[in-house]
Amino acid sequence: MPSPNGCYVGPSFLAVANPGFEQGEQGWVWGDGTGVTTGNPHTGRRNAYLDAGRERQVRQVVTATGKGTYDVSAWIAAGGPPGAFQVRVNGAPAGEVAVADRSFYSRHTVSRVALRKGDRMEIVFASGGAWVNVDDVMLSPAAPADPRVTSSDPLLAEMFEWAKRKANSWVHLPGTVGPLNVDERQPSGSGTAAYAPSYWAGYAHRSGYYARDTAHQVAGAQILGLTEENKTMLGSFAASAVAAHVYYPVWAYNFDARTYLSIDYHSPDFFVREVPAPFELVEKTEQAYRWSGDAFYIDDAMWDFCRHTTMEFVEEHDRLKPNGVAEGTGRGIFQGAASYNEGSGEQLVEAGDAFASQYRAYLAASALAAARGEEEQAARYADRAVELRRYFHHGWVANQGAAMTRAYDLSGAPLSGWGRENSWFMPMKRLLLPGPRNDAYLDYIDEMAGGAGKPVNIEAITYLPDTFFANDRDEQAWKWMRHVYDHRNDRHPVAAQGINGDYPEVAFTLVSQTVEGLMGFRPDAPRARVSTRSHLPRDIDWVRADNIPVGDGFFGLRHDGTHRSTLTNATSKAYTWQARFPGDHRTVRADGRPHEVQRRTLHGSVHTCVNVRIPPGGTATVEIDRE
Repeated sequence: MPSPNGCYVGPSFLAVANPGFEQGEQGWVWGDGTGVTTGNPHTGRRNAYLDAGRERQVRQVVTATGKGTYDVSAWIAAGGPPGAFQVRVNGAPAGEVAVADRSFYSRHTVSRVALRKGDRMEIVFASGGAWVNVDDVMLSPAAPADPRVTSSDPLLAEMFEWAKRKANSWVHLPGTVGPLNVDERQPSGSGTAAYAPSYWAGYAHRSGYYARDTAHQVAGAQILGLTEENKTMLGSFAASAVAAHVYYPVWAYNFDARTYLSIDYHSPDFFVREVPAPFELVEKTEQAYRWSGDAFYIDDAMWDFCRHTTMEFVEEHDRLKPNGVAEGTGRGIFQGAASYNEGSGEQLVEAGDAFASQYRAYLAASALAAARGEEEQAARYADRAVELRRYFHHGWVANQGAAMTRAYDLSGAPLSGWGRENSWFMPMKRLLLPGPRNDAYLDYIDEMAGGAGKPVNIEAITYLPDTFFANDRDEQAWKWMRHVYDHRNDRHPVAAQGINGDYPEVAFTLVSQTVEGLMGFRPDAPRARVSTRSHLPRDIDWVRADNIPVGDGFFGLRHDGTHRSTLTNATSKAYTWQARFPGDHRTVRADGRPHEVQRRTLHGSVHTCVNVRIPPGGTATVEIDRE
């Protein structure tokens, strides 16, 4: 991918010696009062320790083999302030972060350290006035894109900067040799392998990426320019969705993108599987295609996965309640769960999150078929989506609000009330038609998620901004973005995970919720189109994003409230920009001149749309009169 400053070249390979201290003191320089212990590892069996004292240091020098920019991360615990984590290049400071005053491990990162061939990068840990433990040092390639957000609201700019840097710190440098099958039962893993282009998507104390997490992180990864990582990860899941697995993709891979994560995979007929996941991966295949324009996503291998998921998978898993809706078994995650809500204790056969994901998969398959030139197939998938949605409203679901159907159990009984994922996925995927039922259910979700039904795990809450943005509930979406960010330093309920902000999904989704959510930025690189719609809440006057990667280049976008938008095209192609504004507006100007408008009903509301052609290197501004 090009960068704003020219063609992007990936960083040269670089490795830290003995990053988890499993080889004792090898590779590191140890000051007085420091060493290796087995007393408090993050993963594996050993960690570094530094006693309290101003001169206590552990350090390593890595010589750059070529040009590149890197993030340096480590898991650190401390007995108090003021410990430090420093990176120096040729003796000069390149970045420093204070060690958090936490007795349990959390992740610390020095971002975007630029190196040239022969540079000496020194990684230094210092204890200061309290003990410090260090483990699992990691080098990440700085993301190909460096998107930037500025705003009238300093909190939004701060939030995006934090999320961007945190998300990037989870990216693996291809070729890095690391452990396989690390988990809470097997902290040292079962061997090593060279890692493929990939990023963490799931628990940070496990050595792999998960289907559900990957699906929710794809958009954020694309905004960071992680196109190769998305191709590797989505491609690996597609390759595993074979007849022997009854067309389920495996639930988790190790970072070599070849080995199934052993804690979740025991045999071809006994592995974790949840019905929404294959459908979400189809949807995200189409989303990654729109962002990147990469033909990989419409080539035969990925298309076979999408086709099998939306055909054979549905047929094979529609036996207990035959109605065209894919089912779970009601017997737990290793036998096939109908819902992402693993902890409900309900024996679900059909669930709202799977139903909604199947609906979106049909729409995605229709778009992908059209991109392949298969217009008849595209029309059939579009018709299936329409019929599935019609059945949902006229056969599957009943009532509204708290009484609305959100699942069916093994006895065939409909279930209502709070179902977490099998509640909020239905409006998030726009399965619900606009109107009173949708409005009442969104109110119910907001009430339950903020009160008696509040999820204890932050990764579940990360779906709520998406849910409300999808339904033009901008104030509520922004409220939940702030909630996620405000609670990033809280302890995660899974102790080995550390703090909420160290769950990778948190950072990746805040990135995508800023660009796709608040800014309403929707790319279509294959057809050289972009659409935008400001979702700024009342208390944000303006926001600007630069270096948004689409296709072979970048875009910049600024919204002033919901009345004025400016788009800059830094790609090699002319793009058609559809600027959308909520409401029916008669006077619209493009670059100061009156412009022809279209009026469309989107999600049940009238929008004014303006189409503007922007050449390479061009900028356009569209605005409406504020009434």
